[in-house]
Amino acid sequence: MIELRHLRTLAALRETGSLVEAADRVHLTQSALSHQLKDLEARLESTLFVRKTRPVEFTRAGLRLLALGDQVLPQVRMAERDLARLAGTEQGRLHMAIECHSCFQWLMPTVDHFRDHWPEVEIDIPSGHHFDPLPALAREQLDLVITADPQPIAGVHYEPLFRYEGLLAVARQHSLAAKPFVTAQDLREETLITYPVEHSRLDVFTQFLDPAGVRPKEIRTAELTIMMMQLVASGRGVCALPSWALTEYLERNYVSAVRLGREGVWGTLYAALREENRKAPWMEDFLRTARETSFAVLEGIKPA
Repeated sequence: MIELRHLRTLAALRETGSLVEAADRVHLTQSALSHQLKDLEARLESTLFVRKTRPVEFTRAGLRLLALGDQVLPQVRMAERDLARLAGTEQGRLHMAIECHSCFQWLMPTVDHFRDHWPEVEIDIPSGHHFDPLPALAREQLDLVITADPQPIAGVHYEPLFRYEGLLAVARQHSLAAKPFVTAQDLREETLITYPVEHSRLDVFTQFLDPAGVRPKEIRTAELTIMMMQLVASGRGVCALPSWALTEYLERNYVSAVRLGREGVWGTLYAALREENRKAPWMEDFLRTARETSFAVLEGIKPA
């Protein structure tokens, strides 16, 4: 009567707080998810949650099923890992590079969790690369690259992890801080602080400034997010970062954040890997763990 898919759906509903986002999380249409839940409620002769509440308010029956899911789903996941490991014929290697400067917030918990369950897989994040990570992936020098800038390379597959919105960080006293969103023209007289990468790989240029034919008054680079935030907070520039990279600075009232354009600027983060590794049990589990960890620790992201 109660199936694993029901428990996963309810868990997604609890985590996202809405039917729309829960449907995205479990890869269903909203209509299909609603039908699944109504069918389950009919079988159980119990209402599981209160409609039209946000976040979702669960009934006693719904809370009981959530408690069941919290017990059962981790055990199922562990069994799936064990079976995958038993079926494996080789140890595997996971050498990765990160093109996303602010990815460590979710990547390190992912790696730690993965290492606990796949101790036989060699994990390394080499530093000091003097070559492009994606071509190195194709040459088998790397096994995975975290990137927001996919390039068409033979034999390389891009697995979307999640979508994120880029926001403009400004000093709390900045005149732009009071606006609901900024236009490209608003940045014409600003100093824009970016990571030291090509502008063609930054959404603030490709999706926001370049289409409007706007260039900031000055462009300044910084290696670390905390350095960027210090410059922004002291009024020496503005910067565009993923919303989740700004969370801790916004919570501390260190800076303010404004949407880029009325509709916002959205990007997708990918895991690039070689086609031959797509079906490796350890790779599939790493990607699944990466998604689960991301949605557990990051705010404002959406399923890709």
